[in-house]
Amino acid sequence: MPEEKTSAIVQRCLDELTGKAPAQPVVRLLLDRAFLRLQRLCTTLLYHDYPRLTHPPLNLQTDELLSAVVERLLKALREARPRTVREFFALAGQHMRWELNDLARRLDKQPAAVQLCEGQVPAPASTESGLSSEGRRMLEAIDSLPADEREAFDLVRIQGLTYAEAAELLDVVPKTVQRRLDRSLRLLTERLGDLDPTEKG
Repeated sequence: MPEEKTSAIVQRCLDELTGKAPAQPVVRLLLDRAFLRLQRLCTTLLYHDYPRLTHPPLNLQTDELLSAVVERLLKALREARPRTVREFFALAGQHMRWELNDLARRLDKQPAAVQLCEGQVPAPASTESGLSSEGRRMLEAIDSLPADEREAFDLVRIQGLTYAEAAELLDVVPKTVQRRLDRSLRLLTERLGDLDPTEKG
C-alpha cells in the first residue's frame, strides 16, 4: 500500500476515534490499516537495534514482536487518542521500544546456559544479552532528544521514510526534516561521543 494512502486511511481512522463511534472497532480497523508500516518499523528496530534478541534463547521474530506491540496498542488506545498520523506512529514506536527493552532486561536476568554435552567447554558469558549498556545509552539519548528532532530521527532513521514522506506526515517541507535530522545527529554525537571507536586509543 503506498505510503500516502496508508497515511490517509490511518488519519481517517484517527478522526473517527475522536468522534462518538464505538472505539474498539475503529481501533482494530486502524491497526489493520497500519499493519504494514508497523511491521516494517518492528523489523527495523528488532534487527538494527536488538539483533541479539533474534538469536537463542529468545529467537524473537518480527511477527512475534508485532503481536506483542499490537496488544500493547490495543490497551493504550483505550485511553490514548492520537490526533494525527505522526502522533500514532510515535506512540507505536514508543511501545515497540518498551517491549524490546522489557525483553532485553528479562534476558539479562536469565542465568547463562551451561552446555557440557559432547565434551564442549562452556563459552564465556556474553555481555551482549538483549542490549548492551552502550545500546541502552543510545536509546535513552534518542528518547531525550527534543520532540521535533526525535520525530525526524524516528521517521527517517528508524522507520526508513524518505525526507519527502516524513515531511508529508509532519506537514513541513523536506528541508525542514533534513535540518531536524541533522540537529538530532549532532545532539546524539555530543551525548554519545565517548562511544566513538575512533576516540579510543
